[in-house]
Amino acid sequence: MKRLKKKYLVGIKNIKKVSDKMRSVGVLSLGCKVNAYESEFVINKLKENGYLINNFNDICDVYIINTCTVTNTSDIKSRKMIRNAIKRNSNACVVAMGCFIEANHDIEIHGLDIIIGNKDKSRIVDILDEWFDKREQIRRLYAEEKTEFEDMYITDFPGRTRAFVKIQDGCENFCSYCIIPFVRGKCRSKDKEKVLDEIKTLVNNGYREVVLTGIHTGNYGADSDISFAELLRRIVKIDGLERLRISSIEITEIDSEVLDVIKESKVIVNHLHIPLQAGSDEILKRMNRKYNLDYFFKKIAEIRKIRPDIAISTDVIVGFPGESEELFLKTIETCEAIGFSKIHVFPYSERKGTKAIEMDEVVAVEDRKTRSRRLLEVSKKLENAYMSRFLEKEVLVLIEEFKNGYSYGHTDNFLYVKVEGEISHNTLVKVKIIDIEYPYCVGEII
Repeated sequence: MKRLKKKYLVGIKNIKKVSDKMRSVGVLSLGCKVNAYESEFVINKLKENGYLINNFNDICDVYIINTCTVTNTSDIKSRKMIRNAIKRNSNACVVAMGCFIEANHDIEIHGLDIIIGNKDKSRIVDILDEWFDKREQIRRLYAEEKTEFEDMYITDFPGRTRAFVKIQDGCENFCSYCIIPFVRGKCRSKDKEKVLDEIKTLVNNGYREVVLTGIHTGNYGADSDISFAELLRRIVKIDGLERLRISSIEITEIDSEVLDVIKESKVIVNHLHIPLQAGSDEILKRMNRKYNLDYFFKKIAEIRKIRPDIAISTDVIVGFPGESEELFLKTIETCEAIGFSKIHVFPYSERKGTKAIEMDEVVAVEDRKTRSRRLLEVSKKLENAYMSRFLEKEVLVLIEEFKNGYSYGHTDNFLYVKVEGEISHNTLVKVKIIDIEYPYCVGEII
């Protein structure tokens, strides 16, 4: 009997070892492209260490939520997704990490097992090992302003045609509405050689387009011996790279050197995302933005002088404290005058710890929602106007997916094009734009 019991226990121990290697994980990424990059890194590390990657909505052994806190809505969704994971499988290990956690160090949710801020995401495997060994809650939280750049390296983005590369973290702009500098810390840059090596690897693995991303991307190099313009100049020389996209850049960072690289290189796509945030000098000043409208208009003119057909998309916050109906109409007028290709509209959201939360002349929540809808209609009109400029013109489309009889993809200036018939994923095809069916341009293969 003793032998049988010992043999039985050995068998159970071996089963446990196998099951450890076969644990399933569901990963959910909320918010920005930086989170998407970091989540992909986490997925890759888990795969390398024997975890099975499942859909987040499946029954899993581990759930990881990479949270966001940029707005109140982001907070609500982050908390909701954490609770949903706990409810879905009460026996699972539930991990919450990222910006929502950084903004709520004292968070207490029954069933939340691992709590990580924006540091130590790269150590997820070791942290999970520790939890499965002790089965006790783990908290890894630091003073974010003291942390260094946390290196991550990705070689593959399954299912994507565009590969993200995180080159920078942190922000020190301290716009009066924004919580991000407090949860992401000081600006710090990835080593230039590591950036170049990662992009070369991605290109060698078949990616035609790379997107540079960061919390304050254009600030890259402020803490090192290389400028953002010089980094761009080196990246565009990488053999095989066909498209380089900048996820977002502040108007104040598009200096003469950056403009020179954009002018000289066809690898940099014909699209820039430049946040405006408000279309009046009064609100820009209250937001603590680092420019006025005159500066913004002049810089846009410089960009369009070297790239006449460039798509320029933007972010705008409506309903900021002090924004009267007159100032909101000024924002509409500004957006129409600039002629953005798309406006990402955000109703102002109070963030604890920011300067704006102390401001008077608060705009009613319902007025913020109404103004958001009105500005979205302006965006739709501007989008249609920009797309119509390419009717009967030839464009190159990078195919991303096939569904319902059509292949879909984007041009370098971010026109969303659909073409009848099935075309292989990650193929560049030349098409002629023959119609506009918002939000798509309809193309035919040449």
